[in-house]
Amino acid sequence: MSVKKPYAKKLKKQVTIRLDEDTVEYFKALADDKGIPYQSLINLYLRDCAQSHRDLKMEWQLVISRIPKKESVSSLNSDVQTPIHFSNTTFT
Repeated sequence: MSVKKPYAKKLKKQVTIRLDEDTVEYFKALADDKGIPYQSLINLYLRDCAQSHRDLKMEWQLVISRIPKKESVSSLNSDVQTPIHFSNTTFT
């Protein structure tokens, strides 16, 4: 009969995510102050969010940006308004 590994529930799963550069720098600086690896700090923060069932509030806003069209004979000096969406997020 085999014995289950007591730490098997705590194994970590390797994932790949894309984070904003300033977010990574924030966690690296904070982790350096705390004396732990920044990946561990991010994991601790996300675990805390999950365990406390924090809800993410997202507010979408519409931003109009002036982006020049490709130059052509018919569109010289004309601009097109292109909507760009972004969100402000808060945790509660």
